[in-house]
Amino acid sequence: MDPVNREKRRLAALERLAIMDTGSEERFDRLINLARRYYNTPIALFSLLDDKRQWFKSKRGLDVSETPRCVAFCDHAIRQDSVFVVPDATKDERFCSNPLVTGEPHIRFYAGMPVREPSGFKMGTLCIIDRKPRDIPEHELDVLRALASLVEDEVERVYHASQYQKQVPVSRLNRAIQRAQNVFHTDENQDAAFELLLSDLLVLTDSQFGFIGEVLTNSDNSPYLRVGAITDISWSSESAKRFQQRKTRGMLFERLDSLIGASMLSDEVLLSNEFESDGRAGGLPPGHPQITRYMGVPIFSGDNRVGLLGLANRPVGYTNKLAAELEPLLQTVGQLIERKRMYQERQEHQKGLEQAANFDSLTGLPNRRRLTELFELELTLADQRQGALAICFIDLDGFKEINDDYGHSVGDAVLKTVAARLQHILRECDIIARLGGDEFVAIIRDVENNAVYERMLEAIRRPIHHQDVTLNLAASMGVTLYPRDQSTPDLLLRHADQAMYVAKDAGRNRYSIFDFETHVSRIEQGRILEQAAKALDEGQFEMYLQPKIVLANHRVEGFEALIRWNHPEKGLLGPISFLPQVEHTEYAAEVGRFVIADAVAKLQHWKQLGLPYSLSINLSPTHLLSDRFVADLQAALQGCDPDVRSSLIIELLETTALNDSGRIMGILLKCRNLGVQVSLDDFGTGYSSLDHFRRLPAQEIKIDRSFVSDMLTNADDEMIVKSIISLSKNFKRRVVAEGIETQAMQDKLIDMGCEQAQGFFYSKPLPADAALAWAETYQQR
Repeated sequence: MDPVNREKRRLAALERLAIMDTGSEERFDRLINLARRYYNTPIALFSLLDDKRQWFKSKRGLDVSETPRCVAFCDHAIRQDSVFVVPDATKDERFCSNPLVTGEPHIRFYAGMPVREPSGFKMGTLCIIDRKPRDIPEHELDVLRALASLVEDEVERVYHASQYQKQVPVSRLNRAIQRAQNVFHTDENQDAAFELLLSDLLVLTDSQFGFIGEVLTNSDNSPYLRVGAITDISWSSESAKRFQQRKTRGMLFERLDSLIGASMLSDEVLLSNEFESDGRAGGLPPGHPQITRYMGVPIFSGDNRVGLLGLANRPVGYTNKLAAELEPLLQTVGQLIERKRMYQERQEHQKGLEQAANFDSLTGLPNRRRLTELFELELTLADQRQGALAICFIDLDGFKEINDDYGHSVGDAVLKTVAARLQHILRECDIIARLGGDEFVAIIRDVENNAVYERMLEAIRRPIHHQDVTLNLAASMGVTLYPRDQSTPDLLLRHADQAMYVAKDAGRNRYSIFDFETHVSRIEQGRILEQAAKALDEGQFEMYLQPKIVLANHRVEGFEALIRWNHPEKGLLGPISFLPQVEHTEYAAEVGRFVIADAVAKLQHWKQLGLPYSLSINLSPTHLLSDRFVADLQAALQGCDPDVRSSLIIELLETTALNDSGRIMGILLKCRNLGVQVSLDDFGTGYSSLDHFRRLPAQEIKIDRSFVSDMLTNADDEMIVKSIISLSKNFKRRVVAEGIETQAMQDKLIDMGCEQAQGFFYSKPLPADAALAWAETYQQR
């Protein structure tokens, strides 16, 4: 059909409908109000378009009743089959000069869904308008489509008014079922789903008022109704205020001495076509709109009553036949309610399992498992804010005697009291957990003085009154301080535990702070050295690789090798856990020879695979400055091709380079003569002179992470990074930035002209095979 004839037939269908220039009707006003509230727009309209004009059958937020059709956004909308959206009319060449845009109502955003009359012609739209630009995702427009469908149902009801008083048309019932299924599945807000469902039911039954909700039970098994949707029947400003307050809090019907209560108590349809004389009605508040007829229909899921529908003031009254016709829709709703309940029950069950897995059942405090997670998070946060943590291990003194003398129930009461007192003493940001028995752990942020430890002990010392018995106990507490003690979480707890035993040995009822430095020097070093020999013999050391990225083309240039210890008891240990204890001992050179040999083997293997990567290694200053170092390096490189040698990079701390500069210069020159490269690590921390910088035979400069991490917020650090990059380029040194953790840091370094970077933004150190796999994936992006 050509456009001209189609428009003629559309106008004829609109004229037959006889809806133009008629009065406003509550049925349409209710739907545009729903659209306006749901999308939070100032204007919502149900518009109709005849030959010359756009006329508003229902409107909210707009004073005029019509506009010329030539300026109507809706004229564009009815030419579409779905929602027509204009995010910003001022930027749309079709509308930027429209008088409705340049003048009142100053339209910026428009979304209109075509509305069809019963024979299928688009007679107008249901639209929402805003005075500011908006961008609504496509899936959120489903509600506008659903409301437009309801408007179509109302229009059909107007057209076939006489039929609607006799029955519920199957086609409309099916559409209502489909809408209910869609909205329950797509909208997390169940009350919003009920709102649309109630609108459907009011239209289908020609009812004036209604409600719908879930039937739940109290602890005494008496039913009550949690209202999901209800017609606003407020009759005064005071009742409107009460209505909104109750709706916000959640509206409940609990009275059973009324027709609603009778509906909740019955599994049958309840009809009252003479409400005023019905003894079950229970009366209405003064001023309440008149109720003439009422029908309560239970909603079932299988044999279980899960909801209730209440409808009122149908002009021709209610019948069981009408309730039966609604059964397919209500049955669908019942199944959807039950499905939501089952989903909520699964969520609550999962929450219960998580609670049991993560929290102590007696005190409600985090248990050991949850403490581990919280502890790791606290360490990360402390590093980020450059703050400190106090890890406190608490053991109750005298608790065993209380348990033995008064029984476990009294002991449990004591533990709960202690837990509550410690929670009261500590701040919300601090952590208190129960490990089990009478042991507790507290993690306290940024302790300024030791008074908090004494307050914790004093809280435990206070007498506990329980069942006419006064109980006295105390506690011994050990404390270790992070980052002074930079151990792993497990070791931090162990150190706090050790300090707690020092407190017990000193007489109990006190605290002791762990001396990490003394502990390491007197105990750890001997133990680590003893185990290091076995680790070297059994191959427990492993080199993890962290990639270095060329910033210009995001290519993996090579890796830095970082040693790890696969400890048979403690698991994977980082270098901070053992290298400080190995330094200045014979094992420093042993570990160094292992590092060099492993690096050469990797480079030779990569050459066979055709991988052009370089590999940087870190060596102990003790080994590097020793008489045997050059010989060790030469022996490891024996028989290696020049390209393998040139791919090996020895990283030297700037602070090491400054010590005995003449000796280190000679060693580095010999390294260069062997074909390997030299990198000056942690540059910027050692105060090198320009002359010293110029003379050092280093091809690469690595900027210390401390400057890189703060350069975005600290102007001095930014200037230092810029200066190092400029200085390196002037002296023709390759420059690498360490500690890249964010996109912003990478972008800043690219702007500064930095050549290479490495850090957790790209990858943490990984085992060799995993690092190579990461590099392959990264370069295929």
